[in-house]
Amino acid sequence: MTCLYYEGYDIESFEVGRGLWHARIRRANHKPLVINGYAFPVLEVGFAWNHPDAAIADAKHHIDRFKHRWTEPEDLSA
Repeated sequence: MTCLYYEGYDIESFEVGRGLWHARIRRANHKPLVINGYAFPVLEVGFAWNHPDAAIADAKHHIDRFKHRWTEPEDLSA
């Protein structure tokens, strides 16, 4: 399992089967990600990658592509 910090998010790779890697994304400040009004404490992303680094790279791609859509809980009251 690999854990790292990227652009304000913590990424953790984890093995779901023998040689099948996925990644979890959560805010480094532990606030939930809010997507269309629904709060998620963590997102699990990706395919069954054959290496943890591939899962991490996929998670970074998701962050780069979607972080502008993820709001913080206090942004909902505005």
